Amino acid sequence: MGIRIVRLGTPRGQGEGLRIGTVRRPPRGVPKTEFASGDWYDVWYPNLAPSAELMQQGQAADTDKDWVAFSKKYKAEMNQPEPSRTLDLLAALSKQASFAVGCYCENENRCHRSLLRDLLKERGAEIG
Repeated sequence: MGIRIVRLGTPRGQGEGLRIGTVRRPPRGVPKTEFASGDWYDVWYPNLAPSAELMQQGQAADTDKDWVAFSKKYKAEMNQPEPSRTLDLLAALSKQASFAVGCYCENENRCHRSLLRDLLKERGAEIG
């Protein structure tokens, strides 16, 4: 049981379960019918992705200072009622089911999925 934090488009781990794409846009050049079979995601859920403006800021974050600024703004977005309730739901579901959330970024340390990991842990999620 629990949530795995993954890079979308990578091979699925054994027992990973449903894969949720927490990204602003679907993968480029991939037909919708191949999202799941290509190990991108089973469900697209952009509600946990950074806003379009903030996503650009995160992609441009070259320094630690830039990343900290992005992190604070992303966490503020996730503390809004709708995303906050979604995070609470995922944390609760992690005790009953196995699933994964992810993004495309190669470096998890400079990706919002690392921040999602922290936010979910803060809510008591089981992270696998």
